[in-house]
Parts: sequence; C-alpha cells; structure tokens
Amino acid sequence: MSGGPDDKREILGATLRLERLVVTDDAVIALAGATTTGQGIITIAGTGSIAFGRNPSGRTARAGGWGHIFGDEGGGFDIARQAARAALRLEEGWGPPTVLREMLLAATASENANQMLHRFYTDEWPRSRVATLARLVDLAAAQSDAVALGILRGAARQLAGLAAAVREELWAPGVQLEIAYIGGVFQSGILLEAFRTLVEAHQWVRCGAPRRSPAAGALREAYRAAGVELRVEDGV
Repeated sequence: MSGGPDDKREILGATLRLERLVVTDDAVIALAGATTTGQGIITIAGTGSIAFGRNPSGRTARAGGWGHIFGDEGGGFDIARQAARAALRLEEGWGPPTVLREMLLAATASENANQMLHRFYTDEWPRSRVATLARLVDLAAAQSDAVALGILRGAARQLAGLAAAVREELWAPGVQLEIAYIGGVFQSGILLEAFRTLVEAHQWVRCGAPRRSPAAGALREAYRAAGVELRVEDGV
C-alpha cells in the first residue's frame, strides 16, 4: 500500500480471511522484484520519490518519501515545481531566459505565469497532474535549454543522494551492491544518465533497470513471509 501500511492493516485484517497477513508499502515489493536477490536498493521517482534498501542480514533503511510539501526531491512534482518557479522568475525579470515559460503556458492554457500558478492551486490541477509537466523539462533540456538541464541534473543529484544515504546506512564501503531505479521520471535519458553516473561513481555499485516487476516482487515477499526462500535459479 502506498502512503504507509500501518493504518491499513486493521482494515484489511477485518476484511480478508487469512492465516497470515503482511501489509507493506510499494517500495518493499519494488525492491523485491528489482534485484537478483531481492536485496540492494531501489530508487523510485514518479510523482514523488523515495529510496529503500535491504541488506543481506535483512536490515532495511529508507530515505525520502515524505510528500510534496517537505520532501519528494527529484520526483515529477518537484521537477515541475522547479520549472514553474523558473518561468515565474523569468516573467518577473529576475531569472535567466528559458523556453520553459512558453512551454508551460501552452500546456496549461495560461496567458502568463501568474495565471498558470493560480491554476495549480485549483482542484483542476492536482499534484499528479502537475507532475506530468516534468516531461516538458526533458523536452526543453533536449533543446539544450540551460535552465531545464540544470533542473534535471539537480533532480538526478537528489535522487542519487537518497540512494547514497541508504547505501551508507546498510553497507560497508567496497561491498558489491545492486541499485535499481523505477518510475516515470527515469524516462528522461538526460536525468537517467546523470543518476547512473553518480551512483556508479563507486566501482562496487552496479546500477540498472528492475529485473522484474513490483508484482513479481510481491510474490517473492509472500514466499518470504511463508518461510520459503527462493533461489535465483528458481526464476521468481
């Protein structure tokens, strides 16, 4: 369950007739499916962001995932928010030139940045919809827009920082480690390249796309909860 499982366990326990019920969050199953062993680190960047890890001894740690007001650095909403700020600064005369202003105004059917921001405070533009505007930052960056490139590279640094915090909490330097990434933000080739370069700065870290889906990860976690440890050669 996204948003934390604790408040949902009692409700599900009263609804589902099971001998054993394990309610966990989406980062856990994403990691379980992403790496060869179900251990390592998963960095998730969709609307929001979080990094979650599990080491061979079973210890876990997380960084990020605190919502769009206080966290979610490097997520889609944060990237779109940075773009909106850049458009506003340009319009007010204290920001560098960027094509993001015109792109955002067109995407929101707005005449100016002031109108655009007022739209973002209405129910017509919920957080998830604002986050979809992050793709415009990628398009602008592909046109060598310096502001857009700075936003994406900054997001990559923040996401890599989340992964690094988990790595330092759970692994000693020099220990081989898999780090996977998932989420719409990583569809940006510019951001992904910067992210991978940063996390693979340590030669013992290997970074790649998920090996299996979160759904497959949920199945692996169910086996673990039942006391069945699957081998890699089992193909699950």
